[in-house]
Amino acid sequence: MKLTLGFSPCPNDTFIFGAMVLGKIDTEGLEFDYFLADVEELNRKAFEGKTDILKLSYHSYAYVAENYLILDAGSAIGRGNGPLLIGKKEIRMDEIPSLTIAIPGKYTTANLLFSIYCPDALNKKACLFSEIPDILLNEEADAGIIIHETRFTYHEKGLRKIADLGEYWENLTGLPVPLGAIVVKRSLPEDISLKVNRIIGRSLEYAYNNPEAAFGFIRQHAKETDTDVIMSHIKLYVNDYTKSLGMEGRQAVNKFFSTAMDAGVIPHLPERIFL
Repeated sequence: MKLTLGFSPCPNDTFIFGAMVLGKIDTEGLEFDYFLADVEELNRKAFEGKTDILKLSYHSYAYVAENYLILDAGSAIGRGNGPLLIGKKEIRMDEIPSLTIAIPGKYTTANLLFSIYCPDALNKKACLFSEIPDILLNEEADAGIIIHETRFTYHEKGLRKIADLGEYWENLTGLPVPLGAIVVKRSLPEDISLKVNRIIGRSLEYAYNNPEAAFGFIRQHAKETDTDVIMSHIKLYVNDYTKSLGMEGRQAVNKFFSTAMDAGVIPHLPERIFL
């Protein structure tokens, strides 16, 4: 059986899926027709509802929950790894609502966290995440929200942190930040979806045990190719929650959605959202 699979070129995703798509592990008879795309493009793919397995933002999941279920394996959830609000100069909290904010996509979790953090900031400019630092340097926006590799390099360009949105969420709830999920179509037979979940877990285990095996694949697709940046990225976003959401991971996801629903920024979700 062949399934379509979409994930991002970011090191945490290529680390997770590398063994799975490069034929390094047992895929239990499943084949994967895969593609790589920016997080916001993956979110748009989810809206189309045609891809069997997708990495997407937890924010965008709220709009496709009728068609997809969240897998236990593969999520990007954690502490100390949330989006950062940065700028070229110091900015006070009371100034933010009047500014132009560069965001890495309307349906990214970064944008949803920022909407909870500063609901009055409505002048937003959607950009490719990797271009946001240069957009700020060129003064095409007053501040921006950065994710992925840009978290590790923005300070080298003279930019400064205004707020840590992940830290804000953790202080607000005491829970880790749900950033990205791996989802499967609800229409797939449950035994196939469970098989996919096992394969992702197996691929992740292989990556941990054989860190050099897919490094060429990881570097080939990374926006920042420095080895230290790549390894820091993987270490920050791939953790125990990636192996399994567990009770706390699911609690964090449920709290994330309930907070956003209470704020009126996402629609209500179906009763069942996890596989």
